[in-house]
Amino acid sequence: MKESPVFVRKFEYLRRQDVASVGGKNSSLGEMISTLAGRGITVPSGFATTADTYWYYLEANQIRDKVGKLIADWQSGKASLPEAGKEIRNQFLRGDWPKDAADAIKSAYRELSETAKAKDLSVAVRSSATAEDLPDASFAGQQETFLNIRGEQALLNACRRCYASLFTDRAISYRQTRGFDHMKVALSIGVQQMVRSDRGGSGVMFSIDTESGFNKIVLINAAWGLGENVVQGAVDPDEYQVFKPLLTSPDCVPIVEKKRGEKDIKMIYGDEHMPVRNVPTSKHERASFVLNDVEILQLARWAVIIEQHYGCAMDIEWAKDGCTDQLFVVQARPETVQARREAGVFKTYKVGKKGRVLISGLSVGEAAVSGRLCLIESAKDIDKFIDGSILVTETTDPDWVPIMKRAAAIITDHGGRTSHAAIVSRELGVPAVVGARNATYLLHTGQDATVSCAEGDEGFVYEGKAEITTKELDVASISSTRTKIMLNLANPAAAYRWWRLPADGIGLARMEFVISNHIQVHPMALVRFDRLKDEEAVKKITSLTQGYPDKPEYFVDKLARGLACLCAAVYPKPAIIRLSDFKTNEYANLIGGAEFEPKEENPMLGFRGASRYYSPRYKEGFALECKALKRLREDMGFTNAVVMVPFCRTVGEAAKVLQVMADHGLKRGENGLQVYVMCEIPSNVIMAGEFTKYFDGFSIGSNDLTQLTLGVDRDSSELADLFDEQDKAVKWMISTVIAESNKAGRKIGLCGQAPSNHPEFAAFLVGCGITSISVSPDSFLEVKKHVFSSENGKAI
Repeated sequence: MKESPVFVRKFEYLRRQDVASVGGKNSSLGEMISTLAGRGITVPSGFATTADTYWYYLEANQIRDKVGKLIADWQSGKASLPEAGKEIRNQFLRGDWPKDAADAIKSAYRELSETAKAKDLSVAVRSSATAEDLPDASFAGQQETFLNIRGEQALLNACRRCYASLFTDRAISYRQTRGFDHMKVALSIGVQQMVRSDRGGSGVMFSIDTESGFNKIVLINAAWGLGENVVQGAVDPDEYQVFKPLLTSPDCVPIVEKKRGEKDIKMIYGDEHMPVRNVPTSKHERASFVLNDVEILQLARWAVIIEQHYGCAMDIEWAKDGCTDQLFVVQARPETVQARREAGVFKTYKVGKKGRVLISGLSVGEAAVSGRLCLIESAKDIDKFIDGSILVTETTDPDWVPIMKRAAAIITDHGGRTSHAAIVSRELGVPAVVGARNATYLLHTGQDATVSCAEGDEGFVYEGKAEITTKELDVASISSTRTKIMLNLANPAAAYRWWRLPADGIGLARMEFVISNHIQVHPMALVRFDRLKDEEAVKKITSLTQGYPDKPEYFVDKLARGLACLCAAVYPKPAIIRLSDFKTNEYANLIGGAEFEPKEENPMLGFRGASRYYSPRYKEGFALECKALKRLREDMGFTNAVVMVPFCRTVGEAAKVLQVMADHGLKRGENGLQVYVMCEIPSNVIMAGEFTKYFDGFSIGSNDLTQLTLGVDRDSSELADLFDEQDKAVKWMISTVIAESNKAGRKIGLCGQAPSNHPEFAAFLVGCGITSISVSPDSFLEVKKHVFSSENGKAI
């Protein structure tokens, strides 16, 4: 007599090697419960039906052969995919549960309810295919999940619907494309105790940066209510980024990014007819972060533990119980996109001659593409999509995958980096701008546009077809050099793109870029907000600083986190951060800045750089810069941050600036703090020996040094022929300061494009004994080659 199959297995008895029996999702849940509970990771209890139960259901209802025939009819062209898929699903939905299988499921459910001390426990019913969550195939969102299911009959009905979802049109199409035999893939069903995240929050996290593959970041998305809205991209979630290497330090809070999402709806429990439903969030919920810092760090530590256990980057779903405030992991699977990326080679995109910005959102991928827009507002109109055009829609779900494959790029109104649109776009290698809010309102079919995801974590849609150039960098071909080759980086949002480059750190990070692009407000306008006369500035500052009762804290928080992203990209190598070096006219252009800046005839040589930091006119603003740097180094843990003073005219001024910094807790030499100075004024060269007593290093700003040495305005078209960084006078200046620096045992570098444009200039610097050369990332490879040739006596 044939033995009855094992219908149900509890999660705690499952391991990751049980994929063939219970699928990737359920085997992973069992793995975490049985092996990671001791490390503090909490996973809700539950059980899984087995693959044998699936085949048993097919045989009992005599539908196996029917399913095989319908698939064959579709493959041979006798039936369309919608016709075959619908009939297969109906076969499952009309089937009856064999009594022994139904009894096993009901018994396991009763036991789960009794353990939880609840009658008819609310459970999540999730599909887990036996070919799912493999390292080379994600099957993201292919099968159905049913939430807040209560009662034995409702559970059996949900399980039946899970079986039917193995043959949705999208699932059939995906398996066919991936070469999986439809009749060899079974479905397991996970039945898991619900976390009351309807009263709390939930979301998704990745143990790497999803766009660049940067492996030192945990990316967390969070929204109020149940997590389906985040996965489906129906809501714009909060986004947090945590730097993994500093998580082991108990005194550090390495949260390098916190962005508050709109979170305009949340999914909550419904009734027996509609188990879950969406409702609008309150103003307070929209204005608040879902997670506090302690919770963000706890989730990030869990992500690291899970990643270490599985030995690969992970995609993890989490939930927070609103009744107990307890956090749970409810799913974990291998990340499948960056895992397949070729490590040695990556392509960079540059967008030139671009039109005005039409909309912006979160960038997915690092590419740029021009094309014609095709607006599709409903899945019912998918057949109207024009192949090769740029898809514009509100949001996507797995039904959209067939046309997403045919799109040149994708733009959505809603969603975060872990939404369906983002995950599938990444997997397809198609650039996408998600969470653009009003794309379907502002854009129209037939419009020419350029989608750029090549400018950092913000994606832009430009009017018209821009000029797009690409360059391929082969990291494997780069030889090591004695002279350190560093990067000039300013935009924190783009910093992670370059983590694969074997750079020796950041040679120049311009603080003013972070201030103008991420903060936008003049620091003195925040310090003296109550006294501002400009009503329009007051209105803008009030909007920007929402959530910051203390206005100056907005500046400190934003600046510290922006700089942290730059430091993280090269950690533990040095990141040299230049203090703010706006000119007065540039400071005046910041929000609220006009009230605090004098009007100067020649701002280039005016109230800028070091002279501002001890001046009564700006010293309160400089105090905020120092506070941000102190937080960056001490609270967040980025001790690789090196501070650099720009436009320091005299040795006396150097002493004043160092004293002001020390007064604000940034004392040179304490906690490893190094302070550099820009060498961009002839006096820096003439008095170099004296300057070495105050600073740990120099960075030659070749543009300003050339301008002031030759007396030539670098922006003057009439004098363009005279502006030459390779002029003998400029070279004398450079060689002299390098010699003085080396004599004193100080480091000295040069930041500028000259070594990129002129190989012989790179050779000159190497011959002088320069410590480092700092260049833009796209010039890194060429300069590295020039320096290698110079160091090895080869002709350039």
